Amino acid sequence: MSSLSSEPSDQSPSTPNGPSFPVLPTSEHDKLAQRLRYAISGFVDSPRGAVEEADVLLEEVAARLADLLAERRRTLRAAWHEDDAVISETEELRLAMRGYRNVLERLISI
Repeated sequence: MSSLSSEPSDQSPSTPNGPSFPVLPTSEHDKLAQRLRYAISGFVDSPRGAVEEADVLLEEVAARLADLLAERRRTLRAAWHEDDAVISETEELRLAMRGYRNVLERLISI
């Protein structure tokens, strides 16, 4: 389940040009990967139960990623908005655009 793995980053997720995609913390990733392995290994004994577990897991991962994306968008938006006033300094806008580009390129490539 490599698509859930965390990528190393030397930047904080709160910076405009931080990680290119909101990633799950390692402990969260490990628990989800373990649940997926459990569902897969249980397929022989209980095919329906295994598929139901995979369905629940997909729903949880999708919801978590949606939350992380929303948080990332708020962070990016704050980088170029200040008290609802649009910031027009080119460097701040460049960094914000870089952050948006990083997230969107990863999402589009899924």
